Amino acid sequence: MNLEAATAYAERHGLEALLVRRDGETLFERYGDGFDADKPHALYSGTKSFWGPVALAAQADRLLTLDEPVGATFASWNVGSKERVRLRDLLALTSGIGFGGLGSAVPSYERALAVELKNEPGTVFTYGGIPLQVFGAVLAQKLATRHESPHDYLRQRILEPAGVTVASWRTLASGTKPLPTGTFLSAAQWANYGRFVLGDPSLAPCFVGSAVNPRYGLGFWLDPPSGIAYASGAAGQAMYLVPSDRTVIVKFGRSGSYKHDAFLKRLLT
Repeated sequence: MNLEAATAYAERHGLEALLVRRDGETLFERYGDGFDADKPHALYSGTKSFWGPVALAAQADRLLTLDEPVGATFASWNVGSKERVRLRDLLALTSGIGFGGLGSAVPSYERALAVELKNEPGTVFTYGGIPLQVFGAVLAQKLATRHESPHDYLRQRILEPAGVTVASWRTLASGTKPLPTGTFLSAAQWANYGRFVLGDPSLAPCFVGSAVNPRYGLGFWLDPPSGIAYASGAAGQAMYLVPSDRTVIVKFGRSGSYKHDAFLKRLLT
């Protein structure tokens, strides 16, 4: 890895933190003013990377299956094209739900469930936050008898075993926390999560793209030529996973012009 070239690119695009760890050991770190390994930062849509692992854990716990329809939980989805939407489609962003639900526009579970499809399920990849909220509604319903929320389950099943402590999480007007965004983590904590994901072979389905978009798995973007997968958030937030090198790279920034492909090109030169 050419860390010098990759760092130089990141510094030209508002670098706030760059942390590289292999097998949990720090190989490299660089920080902008006011930042260090332990200062929390907004992940924005990097938050989406939690829910593929959560879904696989819930499947292992027999709470759900990735291929079950939303309509198995909510009868209102047993109509028209909606009856063909599977939980897998929600996580892969191929459900047919249109663009929306990002940033401050994340809808409540109730409003997400009421959204009509724009496309046939499984035919179009559309980036957005609404599908994650529909998944959250399904998971919340399945956890109701346990008096747990999706975020409780995430903490107990994924974050605590990974050694991750969330600094804070946005709350919606409905009183629930959003699934597609809202997390604040430090670079060190996000790196802990990355190491956990890399070390658990049961999470391999997160890194398999769909037929519609081979470059997106279950909450993770994929770079097939390099084998690298990454979580991505607005303004240049990233957690890159390099399975072949057992390495996690966390990058925080503040630039709308930062491009993952450009960073990876320099990193792998």
